[in-house]
Order: sequence, then C-alpha cells, then structure tokens
Amino acid sequence: MKKYLLLSIILILMLITSLTNTASVYFGISNKLCPIYYVGTDKKEIAITFDAAWGADKTEKIIDELRNYNVSATFFLCQTWTDKYPEMVKKIDASGHEIGTHSATHPDMKKLSAQSINYELSASKTAIEKIINKTVQLFRPPFGSYSNTLIETAQNLGLYTIQWDVDSLDWQGLSAAQIFKRVTARIKNGSIILMHNDADNVVEAVRLAVDYLQKTGYTFKPVGDLIYKDNFKVDHTGKQIHTA
Repeated sequence: MKKYLLLSIILILMLITSLTNTASVYFGISNKLCPIYYVGTDKKEIAITFDAAWGADKTEKIIDELRNYNVSATFFLCQTWTDKYPEMVKKIDASGHEIGTHSATHPDMKKLSAQSINYELSASKTAIEKIINKTVQLFRPPFGSYSNTLIETAQNLGLYTIQWDVDSLDWQGLSAAQIFKRVTARIKNGSIILMHNDADNVVEAVRLAVDYLQKTGYTFKPVGDLIYKDNFKVDHTGKQIHTA
C-alpha cells in the first residue's frame, strides 16, 4: 500500500512539474535569468566594447583612434591579460576608458561550479582594482556562455553581467569593411558593440565605424553609463528596461 502511495505521489509531482513547465513556455514565463544585451532607450546612445584575453599589440592604436573621436569605451580584461600587461591596463584607465572583468582564465563559466565561478570573478576583479584603484562593476562571460548561477554569483559580487547585441565577428579575420558593415547594419538605440583588442583589422574598423556612427547622430558611452544601475528588469531578449 505504501509503495503504491509513494508511486502516486511521485506521478502527481511529475505531472505538476510538467504542467508548470508547459505553462511557462506557453505564457512566456521563465525562471531563467538573462544578462544585459542592450538597453531600452529612446536616445541615440550606444557603447563600444573590447574583450582582451590574448595579445595587446593593437590596444594602444585602438586607444588612439578612440581619443581622436573623443569616445570612451569599455574594455573587459581577463586576469591573465591583466597580469601580463599591467602598464596597458593603466593606460586604458588613464585614457578615460571603463574596465570590466572578463574572468580570470577565460573558461566556459556555464560549466563551472558556484565556487569556481566565485574564484574567477573575485580574483579577476581584485587584480584589476589593485592596478587602477577603482571598483570594477561590470563582467562579460567568456564565449557569452552563462547560467543562472553565474549571473547570481556576479550580482552577489556587485557585478552587472554584460553581453552584446552587435557582434562584429572581428575575431574571424574579417576585413575592416566587413566589420564596419556588420556593425552599422545592426546598430540601434542602446546597442552594445562587441569587438576584440587583438583582432585583425580592428583598428581601421574602429575608425570607420565610430566616424560613421557619430556622423549619423549616435553618442558613445561606457557601458556603465549606458545601463540602468537600479530599478530595471531584463526581458527574455536581453533588453534592459527601466522600471521606475
């Protein structure tokens, strides 16, 4: 009797779970957290970002191009890169650009335990802060891979998890013209552009894209100034919406 009662309870729980999941899909309700891909705004404001995990030889030229157009960008740095190029980290900061963490060792953090995630974020955040003497508030997951655990751990460390809605694909060895076309075709109010500091043709692509976008009325802001810091929600598309 007890065996059949237990089986009945299990079947009922399975049915409830199934119905809950079905309702979530049907009504567009989900418990899955989402990073910020872009910002909902009526203003022609956008952000350009650079991930740094490997080389640094083009970084100073990127900084020079940004300076020519009076643009402040956001650089997401891995701790391995930060440790190898501390003077360049200082130069990025001194040039008026924002710095966020891109993890410590560039792993697929969706596959990590909460403890390992905490290490990757804490260690990389601390390494940057020791060099620039400023609090790091932004984090970009390597490969754009994330989970609820990752986002929640980042939040607990005071970090906003940032993705992108405009992918330059510069890492694929595209020409400057191809990168320019990808970026300008996908841009919209509140967009966050993904580029890489060591990509082929990235310097010329930055020059072309920034020049064109400024001439078409867009203003560049660091991600930390573009996003809402409180009173917001992020919908299933990654759009950050101000709720106040």
